[in-house]
Amino acid sequence: MTTTDTTEERVPLTVRDQDCGPRIEAHAIGTEAAGVVAATLKALAEPLRLRMLSFIATAPAGEACVCDLAELTDVSQPTVSHHLKVLRDVGVLASERRGTWVWYRITPGYKSAISTLLESFAPAALDALGEHPHLMGLEDADAALDRLAADLSAAHPDLARDVVLRTVRESYTALARSAKVSAHLLTLTDRFARQRLADLTREASNAGAGAAVAPQVLFVCVANAGRSQLAAALVRHYAGDRVVVRSAGSTPAADVHPAVRPELAALGTVEPFPKPLTDDAVRAADVVITMGCGDVCPVLPGKRYEDWLVGDPALASPAGVAAIRDELDTRVRALLADLLPDLDLPTP
Repeated sequence: MTTTDTTEERVPLTVRDQDCGPRIEAHAIGTEAAGVVAATLKALAEPLRLRMLSFIATAPAGEACVCDLAELTDVSQPTVSHHLKVLRDVGVLASERRGTWVWYRITPGYKSAISTLLESFAPAALDALGEHPHLMGLEDADAALDRLAADLSAAHPDLARDVVLRTVRESYTALARSAKVSAHLLTLTDRFARQRLADLTREASNAGAGAAVAPQVLFVCVANAGRSQLAAALVRHYAGDRVVVRSAGSTPAADVHPAVRPELAALGTVEPFPKPLTDDAVRAADVVITMGCGDVCPVLPGKRYEDWLVGDPALASPAGVAAIRDELDTRVRALLADLLPDLDLPTP
């Protein structure tokens, strides 16, 4: 009977290729690290937990409470709480109690990994089995967009229904051009269309009863994956809802630059995504700030335009990204001091 050698492997391993002879150096993951990863994968390897993670990841605010998840899964709240505790214990989820309910969100360190799991690994696993379901229920995209348009029409009674439907469909098409996968496309369409409809409502209001109280700022760069996202996040961080802020790209990327995501998370930005530049965003803005996108932004009368010469985080080292963030911070502070003279800005 053949015995198995259970002696722990040494790293790196030397493997001899029997066909051609040369030695190939292979590096195995360390035992302790493998144990940590395996524990996390074990926590994820449960269908109900994966569904809950998908729900949280695609929620507009990036979070969900136990009551929402109980309705989604059709199980009791204690059962949902048990599964959420497992995910929280391995560090995938963080929780916060607000009044009666506990809210859960994916921890910043795991956001990229969970996105890869849901948007890349899950479709690949289904494809390997010869199955091709749309993970977000978009078997009939037209029907899904019609339902979304109906919901948004109720929220914007002053806009014609055909305008709302056209905006929803245009938003879906624009985002689909740069989307790597379609798993979260409907959710992103919802968020983008809501912004565009709010801009259309603001434009109509400005043309009628005068300008809105809160100034609106639009940041535009090429990819909407770094500079414009950071600038918009800084405005939200300092001014809150006293300034309406948008960001867009002349040629939007498929995703935000990985080096910028930690900076955005530190500023409280929830699941940013690149968005295409639209005429309605320019028309609704009081201030349009461009960063390296050339002449693609339409120039309309009555708008304040600025061009900020700021480096591209996609081409920068970690130290360079920090320097770009500091440069934007200085510029945003100056902008807000001009727009909101009474705003109490913290000392740098």
